[in-house]
Order: sequence, then structure tokens, then C-alpha cells
Amino acid sequence: MSRQAKSRNAPLGPSPFAVEGERLPAEKFSDPQRTAKGEPRASVPLSRLDTLWLNTGTLCNLACATCYIESSPTNDALIYLGANDASRFLDEAEAMGTREIGFTGGEPFMNPDFPAMLQDSLARGFEVLILTNAMRPMRRHEGLLLDLLDTYRGKLTLRISLDHHTEAVHEGERGANSWAPAMAGLEWLSAKGFSIAVAGRLLPLEGEQAARAAYAQLFEAKGIAIDALDPARLVLFPEMDEDKDIAEITTACWDILGKSPSDIMCASSRMVVHRKGKDAPEVAACTLIPYDPEFLLGTSIEEATQEVPLNHPHCARFCVLGGASCSA
Repeated sequence: MSRQAKSRNAPLGPSPFAVEGERLPAEKFSDPQRTAKGEPRASVPLSRLDTLWLNTGTLCNLACATCYIESSPTNDALIYLGANDASRFLDEAEAMGTREIGFTGGEPFMNPDFPAMLQDSLARGFEVLILTNAMRPMRRHEGLLLDLLDTYRGKLTLRISLDHHTEAVHEGERGANSWAPAMAGLEWLSAKGFSIAVAGRLLPLEGEQAARAAYAQLFEAKGIAIDALDPARLVLFPEMDEDKDIAEITTACWDILGKSPSDIMCASSRMVVHRKGKDAPEVAACTLIPYDPEFLLGTSIEEATQEVPLNHPHCARFCVLGGASCSA
């Protein structure tokens, strides 16, 4: 059952980015060792912890049509991560030589402990990436952000969720009155000189080249300092729907696709989550799969260094076949 509840500005219809396709057969992604055809399932070892994600909680000021983590103004399935708990994981990451700390939600700026966690991460010398919708929760912290920009310039990047280059499609996904505040926040960040990026999506049959050109026109018109041709500055994510059919990834797929396990997100990242009803946070293998017990690997990073079987539709659709990563 969905954990989402509709907010007053929630979209009324289906997502404009809905994935088309047949329903996923029940026998697929049911065995961590073997595919439905009996072939050995691919898995990914942790080669290095380049990025540690801290999930600040699933509460968000928006209730989008298709949110992979089902964030909303009422969903606290992942409760707010506390600064003291975060500090323990930052200690581990520091000892492992981790480069980057990523903050995601929900909307990170809604967590009362987020400013403390953000400052702690930057003070330790980490690069920091914040995923935000740049709306009112972020704007309440303008003073803090400007202070951090002065102190840690070059270490802090904010990636803004702007689902499409048109207002109609963006609001079709994120709800009425979500475009103007997001654009205003993005324009403010750009004007102040922050390191910024945008996360967007492609409509069915919309080509990447055309989308980048349209985003480029939008950024130029609004004076936003983002190079839409740079895939690190305009990230166009593949769509995800775990109920739609997708190929399973076997060990033979690495050679067939010309890819390596080290290319996949779980080879270099983990995410801390605090599930409602649990005494302590846990470490998930993947930013995209925060609820599945199979992808919850322990209560410390040390416990969470084991190999990860690619036993979820998101592994195939987003990471291996989609070639995407949440990290910078």
C-alpha cells in the first residue's frame, strides 16, 4: 500500500512520465542468486565508499505523482535522521576516505537537524551534495547557505529537482503552484554564485538532445548559470516503475553490455536511513531502495560493505540499462 497522502497541491492525474509496459512477472527478481530463467544473477561488490548518502527523512512539502521513495507531507516511513546519529556515520566515512556526503529526502531542509548535519559534513572536509526542490523550506535557510558559501566555496553543490523544462509538465508531476517557487529558488542560488545542478526527466519519446536544448533555452532566458550539455550539471534520470517488466541482469550481461560492476552505483555508495519504529538508523545498499529488507545491510557502514545482488527492477532499469547514478 502506498505510503503517500495527497497534499492540497498534489497533481490530480497520472504522471506525465509514467512508464509504459507489461506488468513485471512475479517470478522475476525473486531469488538473489538466480534469475527467473535460472541464470546466475549479477552482483556488485563495494569497491570504495566514494559517496555516503544521508536520508534526512521522507517528509516533503510536495506529494508528487511518482516519487520513488513515496515522500509527501505526511509520509514519515523514514523518520528524521538526527545529527548525533549522522555524526557516527560521518566518523566511519571519514576513516574510509569518503569524498562526498549526499543529502536526500524527502526535502532535506524540512529536517530540524539538517543545518547541524550539513555544517558537520563541510567542517570535516567532505564535498557535499544536497538534493532539494529549492522551494520554501530551502528559502528559510538563505542566511545559513550564504554563510556556508563564504566558508566552503567549492565544497557545496545543490541539485534542484526541475522535472521538465516546461511548467505544465513539471506541475503535472509535482502539482499546482510548484513551478514558480522552484524557479525562483533556482534563480536565487544562481544569482548568489552557488554551485548548482538540475535533475530533470524525459517524457516518453522525448529525446535527450532535444530536452537538453530546451533546458538550455530556459536557463539562458532566466539567467541560470548551468551548462545544459554537461551531464553532471543537468542530470536526466531514467524513469522507474518496479511494477513494469524489465530484463534481469545476469553475470553474462557485463560482457554483453560492455559494462563493469564498478560502473554501478552500489559499487561506490551507501545510504543511511532511519525507518519508523526502529531504534537506530540502518545502511541501505541503494538510494533507490530504502524499504526492502534485502537491501538493508546493517547498522554501520562496516556491516554494509558486502556484495549486493542486483535483485530489484531498479537495479536493471535505472543503473545497469539506464546508466544512471544519483551521485555527482
